[in-house]
This record gives sequence, structure tokens and C-alpha cells, in this order.
Amino acid sequence: MKRRVVVTGLGCVSPLGNTVEETWQGIKDGRSGIDKITLFDTSDFAVKIAGEVKNLDVSQWIDKKEARKMARFCQFAAVASSQALQDAGLTKESLDSKRTSIVIGCGIGGFEITEASMKKYFEAGPSRIPPLSIPMLIGNEGAGNVSMLFGIKGPAWTLQTACASSTDALGLALDQIRSGRVDMCLAGGAEGSITGFAIGSFSVLKTLASSYNDNPTAASRPFDKNREGFVMGEGSTMLILEEYEHAKKRGAKIYCEFAGYGGTSDAYHITSPDPSGEGGALAVELALEDAGIKAEELQYYNAHGTSTSINDSSETAMLKKSLGDHAYKIKVSSTKSMTGHCLGAAGALEALICIKAMQDNIYPPTINLENPDLEHGCDLDYVPNKAQKAEGSINCVASGSLGFGGHNGVVIFKKI
Repeated sequence: MKRRVVVTGLGCVSPLGNTVEETWQGIKDGRSGIDKITLFDTSDFAVKIAGEVKNLDVSQWIDKKEARKMARFCQFAAVASSQALQDAGLTKESLDSKRTSIVIGCGIGGFEITEASMKKYFEAGPSRIPPLSIPMLIGNEGAGNVSMLFGIKGPAWTLQTACASSTDALGLALDQIRSGRVDMCLAGGAEGSITGFAIGSFSVLKTLASSYNDNPTAASRPFDKNREGFVMGEGSTMLILEEYEHAKKRGAKIYCEFAGYGGTSDAYHITSPDPSGEGGALAVELALEDAGIKAEELQYYNAHGTSTSINDSSETAMLKKSLGDHAYKIKVSSTKSMTGHCLGAAGALEALICIKAMQDNIYPPTINLENPDLEHGCDLDYVPNKAQKAEGSINCVASGSLGFGGHNGVVIFKKI
């Protein structure tokens, strides 16, 4: 018998808002969080838009002095973690520090620190590199800072599987709790990579939408015939995952059960997913098997849905391959149409959206879906443009993430 794992706390900082409720309200309203970039001067850039976190007062959640020692992604992780712990009714003092772990997915890390430090290096030489450059920029410092802030002494791990990072982090946390190594895990993802180097690099890779600088909210359009690339996002989402009996014993509020996870690799291409969807389909099948449910029980799937031609068509093929005819009966949507693509933090954000969808019995929309790309097989029910109230109860949901390098991760949640 597997130990059951439940979700007891949620925290979120996203382009749609600086709390879970602000973010979820933006999703329900079909509002885009994409706008002109303010974090750096875009005068010389082909792409001038992104999904930035806006007006975040970090000092509401963590000490200003501590925050100054953190890269942007670490600040996001600290804020979302603080929110999740508060939501779960936990404090630094009430946590069983040795029986609690941390797993954070992060695709890139502190790019803004890298840029600033390299500038100092090239302009003034090695002696002028800021002393905290390395401790601030490396990807594991999100988990390290959260560990120190809240006194968590179990494993504090960072998982890096590109855009699948935080989905895989949730899967790893699930296994940690099931194994009995810990009773609780603070798991999710964080990313803060809206910098000149990142935007420039993805631009020359021809993966970003570049024709919507004057109409930012229309730029991310998954499954639409006129899509041309993804839009960069940022933020952090953290979940408190807890062994079921442990949660019941302390009288915790339980959102849902974290029922299953599946992870695979395409072994196909360094940036492109396998067009057949074979690897992703296997991840769905493994997640269903792990959750002990049939494909027909799945009601909603939050797609990776990046708004790139190859991703959207291959992911649709993946669902048809794994779910058969049922792929046409479930609701599928890409909330990246509103948040942009938060890279390593995307999967955890979309898992949270799945959980809120199940809680409120609302199917999130795919906005900007005006002309589905039927020519490339994008013919499922993508909940176009407006959220839909479910006719009954939404009891079983899934979220999938597909990362550069062929990483595939799928998580399944269900009502208790």
C-alpha cells in the first residue's frame, strides 16, 4: 500500500498576481499578465514583451536584509513558500524540521546576477566581481534560502529538467513522502529569467513571439493557427505536500489528493519534442497507472501549451495516443496564454491552477484561441477564450510539462 499524499497549502507569485487568489481570479477572468518589459531596456531587442511579476513587496513576507542577498528567483521562492506555509497553518516553530523536505524545480537560476557579474568582470577585471555572485546565481539557492528561512532540515533539493522542472519536482516530492523518508515536503518551482541575455538568447533561437510588441496580451495563443512562439514569464508556486494521516492528525485543511506522477524522456532532440508525442503519451499512461485511475476518469488536462507550432501539435498527438477517444471528451487548456511561459516554474503554477479548478469546478480558458490549427491536428476542446463552469463536480485533473532535452512530466490530482 502506498502512503497517500495530499495538498494542504498553496503559495504563488505570478504575472497575474502576487497571491494564489489574485492569480486564480486572473485565470477565471481570462486576463493576460503579459505586457511591455520593464526590467531592462528593450530598445535593441526584437522581443519587448513578457509576463513579469508586478508590484511585489517582498518585505511583506521575508526580511528586507535577507532578500537583498537573494536573486530574483530566490525571492519569489521565499515569498511563495511563506504563503504556502501560512495557508497550511504551519510556522517555523510548528514544523517538524527533520521530517520535512524541500524540492524546487528551477530551469535557469539567477540570470540577472550572472549578467551583472559578467559585466563587472569584462569591464573592470576579476577583482571587481561582486563577492556574492556565485551564491546568488546558482540554481540550488532557492531551496537553500527556503531551508534557512524556515529551519527545514530534511533534504533541500533542486531539480533541473528545463520546462518540466517543477512538475518533476512535485513527482520527486511525492516519492519522498511515499517512501516514508519525510512526512511533509515544500515543493514547487521558481524562475526569474526575464533579462536581456535570456530574451536575446531565446529570440535568436526563434522560439519567442516577436510580432506582438504593440499588442502584448494577444501574443501567447496556444493551439491557434496564428501562433508564432512563446512569451517569457516568471514567478514561483509552492505546494505543501503531506502524508494523509499526518495531515488528518493535525487537523489540516486538505485541498485534494496528489494521486500520481509519470516521467519519461523523448530521446529525440535537444530542443524539439518528438512530433509523434510518444514520450509524453507514456508519461500520461504512467501517471494514470501510478494514480490507479482509468483514462476515462480524467476530466481536465492543463497543457504545456507553449504557443509554438511543434509543441502544440505534438502535445495534442500525445493526448490522443494516451487517452484514445477520451481525448475528445475532456477539457484541455493552456493557461500560458495568460501567464506566459514561466520555464522551470511553469509546471507547479499549472498544478496549482488544476487544484483551484477542481476546488471551484471551473475549467480555465485558453485565451486568444480564435482559429484552432486544425491543419496540424489541434482539434480538441481547448476551452476557448472564456472559463467554463463545470456541469457537475470536477474530480480528477492532470497537468503536463515538456522540457528542452525531451523531459516529460505529468501529475494527477483528485478530490478526496
